[in-house]
Amino acid sequence: MTLDEDSQTLDEDSRRLAELGYKQELSRTWSGFSNFAISFSIISILAGCFTTFGQAWNNGGPIAISWGWPLISMFILIIGFCMSELVSAYPTAGGIYWWAATMGKPIHGWFTGWLNLIGLVAVTASVDYGCATFLNITISRLTGGAWEATLTNAFLLFVIVLVLHALINIYSHRLISLLQNVSVWWHVAGAAIVVAILVFAPSEHQTLRFVFTETINNSGFSDSSFWFYVLPLGFLLTQYTITGFDACAHVSEETHGASLSAARGLWQSIFYSAIGGWILLLAFLFAATNVDEINKQFGFVGAIFDTALPASLATAIFAISTIGQFFCGMSCVTSMSRMTYAFSRDGAVPGWRLWSKVDRNRTPVNAIIAGCVAAGLITLPALYAPAGLGTPIAFYAVVSIAVIGLYLAFLIPIYLRLRMGDAFRPGPWTLGSKYKVLGWIAVIEIAIISIYFIMPLSPAGVPGNPDFTWTAVNYAPIAVGGVLLGIALWWTLSAKKWFTGPRRNVDETVG
Repeated sequence: MTLDEDSQTLDEDSRRLAELGYKQELSRTWSGFSNFAISFSIISILAGCFTTFGQAWNNGGPIAISWGWPLISMFILIIGFCMSELVSAYPTAGGIYWWAATMGKPIHGWFTGWLNLIGLVAVTASVDYGCATFLNITISRLTGGAWEATLTNAFLLFVIVLVLHALINIYSHRLISLLQNVSVWWHVAGAAIVVAILVFAPSEHQTLRFVFTETINNSGFSDSSFWFYVLPLGFLLTQYTITGFDACAHVSEETHGASLSAARGLWQSIFYSAIGGWILLLAFLFAATNVDEINKQFGFVGAIFDTALPASLATAIFAISTIGQFFCGMSCVTSMSRMTYAFSRDGAVPGWRLWSKVDRNRTPVNAIIAGCVAAGLITLPALYAPAGLGTPIAFYAVVSIAVIGLYLAFLIPIYLRLRMGDAFRPGPWTLGSKYKVLGWIAVIEIAIISIYFIMPLSPAGVPGNPDFTWTAVNYAPIAVGGVLLGIALWWTLSAKKWFTGPRRNVDETVG
């Protein structure tokens, strides 16, 4: 692209942003590839495929992965297509909150914004905690056990990782864009190396029959509930891993040619992650020859590496995943802070003047710090794990909060676009007449998964069960329900009197 073409694109982006009601305040330095890269990094097959593998193994086993991954990925891609059409029409940092408020009423924007914000804080917390867990194990392996991989040390590393991600986002705006690009290639090359190791290093592999037909139920729930309850809980692996792709929208005000590049980046990040993740997960399953040991370690993916590989190669895989997860968490903080900035810019967050400030480098520093502190606080219960489990239920609860918050936030504008019908004015990337069938598929799928992921994850988390313990409770419904109740009351008692949706800071109308 020549200098004149680049300048013309910037002028067009600024003009479109002005039509949507905003001045160009954030620095528009990201390329289309960088926009794709942030969602690809947040999806991160080197994160979710590793950290939540045990959820699928224990709730369904191989079929929850070999069949569940591509099945759920197709539904998520449909959701992505619906959102790509919306970001093409409305390329703003507020993203899905802005879409909902514009296509609906202020109340739609209010609930969408808060759900999105909760989901982004939770996904940041879960990714950074997963990164810290793998870093904890990697350090322990490299030091020969001198560093103990305890829950306390994992939480300490979690705090350190959060602080590092905050500092990178505060002081290195241009570096973040570069690191997003590096992250893409790390995920591609890293996943390829892991797959190659698992294909060529083990002395034996599992059969096709095991990988594509074997079922496992380590959930504690009865086998009679396997198909309609246990197995769908295993789909949390896919639904959690392939999320956060709304980041393409949140950084659209920083992206060149956003009406097209953000739309493409969104659906392509889902598509390529789905393919790469399936190949990676199949490699895990074919290397899972010591089923008893993997069950003994509650489906922990590291048990596959330790039983199938020499210690040095297993450690290498842990290190590759840890670095990938670090990139992922960095991208999560970027997305979360932009959403916090945009929602605060419109007066919706308490102390909004503070969170909507940008520094001389046009970076929302206060929003970055606030989001990271919130992520640390909601993960405090991960300091404790119920007896007999290696991974705190709190981790899976935070994962559930992330999935529910984000996908419910996606549902509202998708439904509103359906309601608008032909009155909707699409951008250059559009679904055409296919929006109806794809939109309804997306709405129904989100409604179903949101119900499943507030359910108990183990019998010990069911009130009234003889083995009930609070450390086994999936507190996702408590957290999400409590916040929904809180923001509903806030809306009824106060916000509906003063919250009018997006606050335009230029005198233009949407075109």
